[in-house]
Amino acid sequence: LVDSVESGGGSVQAGGSLTLSCTASGLSVRDHCLAWFRQVPGRDRVAVASVYMGDDSWYHDSAKGRFIASVDKEKNGVYLQMDRLQPEDTAKYYCAADSLAPKYCSDPRSHLFDYWGQGIQVTVSS
Repeated sequence: LVDSVESGGGSVQAGGSLTLSCTASGLSVRDHCLAWFRQVPGRDRVAVASVYMGDDSWYHDSAKGRFIASVDKEKNGVYLQMDRLQPEDTAKYYCAADSLAPKYCSDPRSHLFDYWGQGIQVTVSS
């Protein structure tokens, strides 16, 4: 983001869990669209979850029922809890933020976001 720290990635076996964290400075999670994207080499970044102004959330079909995106308005952080991870979840994950209208925060596109975290690797082995 304007300045952010991502943490929580790593390697797990299939069926395991990880929680990614992204703490932002320079903008408030209270009035931005916050999103989590993932990217594998040679492919575009794809949104897996988003939260609009800390309240309304959206999930990619592959994430529904397994991932939970949340914000902590006091800590100005955004989180992605990932359960029942599968090898196809292996990717570099990025948090992103921007001032978007609600309709653009649902199923968001990467080109709409100006602010990005540095990315964190998640590897799921079978």
